[in-house]
Amino acid sequence: MINKNVTPSPARPQRWKASGRTPRILLCGVFGPYGVDDPFGRKENNMELYHNQVTRVQGPASLRFHHRSFGLYFIASNINADVTVLDFPSRRRFIREIQKDYDVVGISFITPNYIKAREMARLVRANAPGSIIVLGGHGAAIEGVEDLIECDHVARGEGIRWMRNFLGQDSSAPIVHPILPCSEYESIFGVPIPGPTPNVLVPGLGCVNACNFCCTTHFFEKAYISFLRTGEDVFRECCRIADARGTNVFSVMDENFLKDCTRARALLAEMEKHQRWFSFYISSSAEAISAFGIDNLIRLGVNMVWIGFESQSADEFAKNAGINAAELVRELRDRGVSVLGSAIICMEHHTPENIGADIDFVVGLGTDMMQFMLYTGMPVTPLYTDHKERGLLKEDMPYEEWHGQNELNWNHPAFPGDEPKRWLDLAFRRDYEANSSSIYRMAETAVRGYKRLAAMESRDPCLEARMQQLALRVRLYSHLLPIIACRAVNEKERERALELDIEQLKLLGPLTVRDRITRLAAKALAARWDLRLRLFGDRIQPSTIVTHYHGGKPDKGL
Repeated sequence: MINKNVTPSPARPQRWKASGRTPRILLCGVFGPYGVDDPFGRKENNMELYHNQVTRVQGPASLRFHHRSFGLYFIASNINADVTVLDFPSRRRFIREIQKDYDVVGISFITPNYIKAREMARLVRANAPGSIIVLGGHGAAIEGVEDLIECDHVARGEGIRWMRNFLGQDSSAPIVHPILPCSEYESIFGVPIPGPTPNVLVPGLGCVNACNFCCTTHFFEKAYISFLRTGEDVFRECCRIADARGTNVFSVMDENFLKDCTRARALLAEMEKHQRWFSFYISSSAEAISAFGIDNLIRLGVNMVWIGFESQSADEFAKNAGINAAELVRELRDRGVSVLGSAIICMEHHTPENIGADIDFVVGLGTDMMQFMLYTGMPVTPLYTDHKERGLLKEDMPYEEWHGQNELNWNHPAFPGDEPKRWLDLAFRRDYEANSSSIYRMAETAVRGYKRLAAMESRDPCLEARMQQLALRVRLYSHLLPIIACRAVNEKERERALELDIEQLKLLGPLTVRDRITRLAAKALAARWDLRLRLFGDRIQPSTIVTHYHGGKPDKGL
């Protein structure tokens, strides 16, 4: 884990100040390829969130998305500088860019990408010795990172304020929300999801729930940093972003969006007032959902909610105390809200004798998706500190293994060697075989929600709009049902998919000519994807994205 300390270098001058010019800044994520075993990374540390730690055993049915390094675009949009954001670069492309001799090179990384960040800093020193190196992202929380990676500064916490202070600009100036897509590539079975990808919306950073393993809450010191303080603020930004990108669907990057019930209720009121019906993918804790009200989620337009169930022992986490998790999931899915649950494997109370019961519990919740992660304390979390103080931390374990999908970074007496990975794989497989593919479950959830709204004797404009949105989701997902049946994990899923297809036809009527053509095209694309998987494997490397900003404004719309 610990590498030889770097030799401190003299502080580099802020060259732009001496000449009175606008600073030139490069902000970049780590270089690819991603999700491969090479000198800089591991195959388990995939760049795709869902395929990596949610649907990873579901083969061609796995959800395939790539997400940008959102924080870099927020910083670039909120400083007075000429900024280039370099996302998903190759090593060669990064070298070519830094040779342009930027005043500042900012490198954002997470702990498992420590070696890549160290190599990037070395390359900057070799190719642009006058550039100031700033390290940021969750990897900046590594203890003594400034002694492990040659750099000039480490930006910890909220990056916009840090960079503004560093440049001598007003750190209290209003935050400008960039216009960004949530993802660059969305497909299932190799079939692209039609239309523009959802917009990204970041109302704020951090979480006050302070779970001991959570990097986000402790990276921001157990506080919530609000970018959009009121429901009116959120609505106004939604209108601006949706008009620019042509979609009313948003992926909300907020650890616990419904925690601020007042803001969420005000947002709903604005939507009803203006008759503008946005849709959202959100994350929220069970207690926040209960406080906001499940029926209000439907009115708000929540398509999916990510909930941290973690363990069947509610006493472990205050956010789940008094919550009937199975009932909550059932009520959400009955209303057309897909649920992505999170569960933790190899917690301290787990043994080979009781861990199976915890896995059965979360599988039995019947969520649309389930994330399983190993109990991993990352730098900055109390869990990391506790394990270190108790002598449990694996001090010699390379940081590139600290991703929670292969082995524990601490010595668990009940799970030595590769036992954690075995239990993790078993959990994913058990969920897949018991509940079928996530895309099937999402299709089923949409049907359940549509049926409930359609059965109402009367609906106000809000519920009517939500019913029509659900009808579109039902029909869209239905085109994959024949593909699901052909590639089912077992006979149960095959029968489920065929029965659900029949049910949606009864609800929405027969397929149109366009629908039939869409299904034929989807089958062809799925067959091509099967061939691709056999010949080249399932790794998808994202394309490099270069965006230029002048004084906080991008050269062109995204």
